[in-house]
Amino acid sequence: MMRRDQIRAREMRTPSLVDLCVQKVIDNVRYLGNVGSLDQHLLEQILPHCTADQLMHVEKSTKGRNPSPVTDKLWKKFYEKQFGTNNTNEVIKRMKKKRVNFRWMQLYEAKGKERAQAENEALDRIRQLYKKEDARKQSRQVRTCTKVPPSSKRRFWGDNGPGYNVSNVKSNIMKKAKIEFLKSHEVKNLAAMKNKSIQRNPSSSSFKKTGSISGNWFNFQRSQTYKEGI
Repeated sequence: MMRRDQIRAREMRTPSLVDLCVQKVIDNVRYLGNVGSLDQHLLEQILPHCTADQLMHVEKSTKGRNPSPVTDKLWKKFYEKQFGTNNTNEVIKRMKKKRVNFRWMQLYEAKGKERAQAENEALDRIRQLYKKEDARKQSRQVRTCTKVPPSSKRRFWGDNGPGYNVSNVKSNIMKKAKIEFLKSHEVKNLAAMKNKSIQRNPSSSSFKKTGSISGNWFNFQRSQTYKEGI
């Protein structure tokens, strides 16, 4: 019974002042800045609760010590989370091949700037494409002309300047239409039918001509007789 009570007492023991302070710092980690005076084992409990921006602020604010022994492994996790496992493994492979070692905070910053630059360039290309498309659409729009060109007056008033005469154009069109009409198949058929009718009735045409001549002669003699009587 005593052993159980001892175990239970240990489980329910009151937290120490250090534990309370650490928990209080974790609850307010967004306000954390210079951690140069904190021990490493305390930083190992506190800093894993920081976001990438908060951890960057701690890195930039800390004076008098290098927090990278604690923060470097945290930056590696942020790098892998942000840019992927494959990219992280590729970076490790390159550093081993070239026998160099960079802090993961530096790699995280460099990769972030590279991605931001690539995104800005992509946005610039998209803007240029939109501008070209807008210019193409505007060039295809119909625009009204508010000013009359000087050469248009000469065309209507018959000056010696270059241009077309509207009346000449109309007369040429009418002549062309008349010629096409006379050459049409229907007109040729009507002419042929008329010639055939004249050939069939030659006497009627001669009678009309004779009658018209005799009638004119009779009217002439009548007028002469009237003059002599006066």
